[in-house]
Amino acid sequence: MVALADAARDGRIPGAEIAIVISDRASAEGLRHAATRNIETLAVERRGRTRAAHEREILDALQARGVELVCLAGFMRLLSPAFVAQYCGRILNIHPSLLPAFPGLDAQQQTLTHGVKWSGCTVHFVDDTLDGGPIITQRIVPVHDDDTAETLSARILAEEHQAYPEAVALVVSGAYAIVGRRIVRRISLEA
Repeated sequence: MVALADAARDGRIPGAEIAIVISDRASAEGLRHAATRNIETLAVERRGRTRAAHEREILDALQARGVELVCLAGFMRLLSPAFVAQYCGRILNIHPSLLPAFPGLDAQQQTLTHGVKWSGCTVHFVDDTLDGGPIITQRIVPVHDDDTAETLSARILAEEHQAYPEAVALVVSGAYAIVGRRIVRRISLEA
């Protein structure tokens, strides 16, 4: 969230403005960081209600502000098909692995357990599968022999801070097409 907010403010995502930061936890660091940047925040807690009611409140907040693109970061829950349908092709997520490898929770530990030599991060469109939507961009990080989940996570996070703004800028520009499950960048002939 911080990387996206700073990239939007600095003009690295031309034409983008962050309308609101929403979390399902009132104590989320992202809300505090957004508030220090004068970005509206909202906590929509899950407790004591159905998934449909929780998602409805989030959708209402997004729609009331005219949000056109939803960027997930640390939202550790699958969105329902109904939610995804409301923003079809307009929800992005970042994941700390080179998808389709190691979807879901604990991707860094999965990487170490399986002994792979390269990991990284993936920004993808959200569909109604777990970390399965079309891939927008990926960044590669080497896995060192002495890595722990924490050290690997730190290197991946540094790449996430570059990859997510890059992917959002591409999506906002509209200079891409989805062909099957592939994202194809359109090349501008204007120069």
